Amino acid sequence: MARRCPAPIRSALLLVAAAVTGASPALADPVDPVAEVMQVTEGNWADDGTPYEEIFTDERLQRLFSADFVARYRAASAFPAYDGSTSPFGYDVIVNAQDGCPLQGLAIKAGRAAAGRTLVTARFVFTACFGDAPEFRQVSEVRFEVVKESGRDVIDDILTGSDADGYASLKAELDTIARQ
Repeated sequence: MARRCPAPIRSALLLVAAAVTGASPALADPVDPVAEVMQVTEGNWADDGTPYEEIFTDERLQRLFSADFVARYRAASAFPAYDGSTSPFGYDVIVNAQDGCPLQGLAIKAGRAAAGRTLVTARFVFTACFGDAPEFRQVSEVRFEVVKESGRDVIDDILTGSDADGYASLKAELDTIARQ
């Protein structure tokens, strides 16, 4: 699979395109914020020397996430998972694990918008390097609830789990962390 443009270059290209066309560089499609989060996640799990990149930077929080999500994240950040960390999470919330492999077969798809929300699904395999057993080849799915806020598409919640076991809301986890 081809590597995407690094985020700083992609951001610069978007700004240039916006300047040339007069368009706003705001995210214009519900898949856009999810694609960026998944690109960072893909890079974080790559075994090619790509440096780790925090998903929830101040800049990304303001640009890719809803005001409600940001408020909950900031409240939970008062309780970092590890000493010296600023993240309330002790695991990768996208792959829903601490251990994994380079992502394989990443596919992102938007569902229909309903009640002001679009469910965007990211599917991938992240344990293939553990072996050939079927359980290491299972496809994981993360669901992103995307809403329009101030005219742009932003992530309002991230849901992990499965159809069989149910999906857990990251916003609910942030609320639990913040109640410590």
